[in-house]
Amino acid sequence: MPYRITEMCKGCGACVKVCPVGAISGEKKQWHVIDGGRCLSCGVCARICPNDGAVLNAQGQPGQRMKRSEWPKPVVIRSICSSCGICVDTCPFQCLEISMPVDFPRDLTSSAFLKEEKACVGCNLCAEACPQEAIYLARPAA
Repeated sequence: MPYRITEMCKGCGACVKVCPVGAISGEKKQWHVIDGGRCLSCGVCARICPNDGAVLNAQGQPGQRMKRSEWPKPVVIRSICSSCGICVDTCPFQCLEISMPVDFPRDLTSSAFLKEEKACVGCNLCAEACPQEAIYLARPAA
């Protein structure tokens, strides 16, 4: 079920900038809407929204605002990662990269890693796309 934006929305546009699939639209200072067919239910819009009660999750509960520094980030299990690059291709913000082979092509020491931590919104697309299940999201350690 998709998230939805209520009449509490003030139209700041913060959610539009962070939505990984471009599911949110609206004019500045006007009520924004989420395209339910595109929404991934990742919750990024709720984490960024400054207006309590403006974004509801699939169960109709207000989303939880969270400091950006607390947003979950992808963690790659290097021993499982096959360096296939699917996560890199899937990330809408180009946050992930495959480490360069050390000695030869397809070097087993290469793996995906989070290159652009600040650009990552923690949408979970990379983890969902990983065929090896080598990526999971975790909140940064305090």
